[in-house]
Amino acid sequence: MVSFRYYQSGDEKGIVELWNECLLRDPLTQKRFRNLVLLDANFDPLGLRVAIEGGKIIGCLYAIRRLLPMAGTELEPENGWIPFFFVHPDIRRTGVGDKLMKDGLEFLAANGRKNAFFASYAPNYILPGLDEEAYPEGYAFLLKEGFEKQYSPVAMDRSLVGFTPSSDVLELKAKREKEGYTFLTAEDKDIYEVIQFAKNVFNPDWGRAIREGILQGLPLHRILIARDNEKLVGFCIYGGYEGIPERFGPFGVGPDQQGKGLGKILLNECLKNMRAEGLHGAWFLWTGEKSSAGYLYKKTGFEVTRKFHVMKKSL
Repeated sequence: MVSFRYYQSGDEKGIVELWNECLLRDPLTQKRFRNLVLLDANFDPLGLRVAIEGGKIIGCLYAIRRLLPMAGTELEPENGWIPFFFVHPDIRRTGVGDKLMKDGLEFLAANGRKNAFFASYAPNYILPGLDEEAYPEGYAFLLKEGFEKQYSPVAMDRSLVGFTPSSDVLELKAKREKEGYTFLTAEDKDIYEVIQFAKNVFNPDWGRAIREGILQGLPLHRILIARDNEKLVGFCIYGGYEGIPERFGPFGVGPDQQGKGLGKILLNECLKNMRAEGLHGAWFLWTGEKSSAGYLYKKTGFEVTRKFHVMKKSL
């Protein structure tokens, strides 16, 4: 007989073991589960639902809402997230997943949430959305449960073997430097400014990622800063998420400075530095394929490796 409850201490091993049986394209270590789930400031055990049969965890769904503001006092009181769910292959289509989802959504609704998203939660998302190609059953399940597709970000990768910036990039960099632009690795004097720039111009999560990355040992030489004379106008980072050196981003150029090729220069400089460290590849999880950033990545040799669907259900 299947029973349902929320997380209890000691469930971690069973959850991760089942995760790795179900989500074959995205295996997880105990350490990453600890860091991304249990140590998340927004973690509430009532939202981590499990199904039990014969003393073993056979299904899991995680629902979360914001307890700690990403920036300022903003708690996004209408929004909640389902970052992951999975059911043992032998138990699927028996109603276990439906019950877990019902309990997870009721948890969010009971806490005043009006919208549930899969899976665009920050800061500790594991994947940005549902990979339909990898998990067609999961995609069909979300559609059946009333979730609707919002947009489809892509993950991209680029080999760094033999990478060198092209001559036109080097010429563009020299031209911009003559105009007063600089492209340098960060120092302590840049930290506050780049965090504020990332947070206020782009996304609060980007500022958090830089701050926490440095606290967790991100070397400052992995942060590139672009300035127009003294004004900070862009930045580029690698190794900032989970300490993974090959993971690229965040990366941005101020809106008032776009169209000058500063992003192209920063991206190529960053990839050159990654190669100088001996890294063999660069990758990231989330960009719009048709966005200006997406086009820049493709022109720089990145290829789409996965596509995800961010999905939403009104509660």
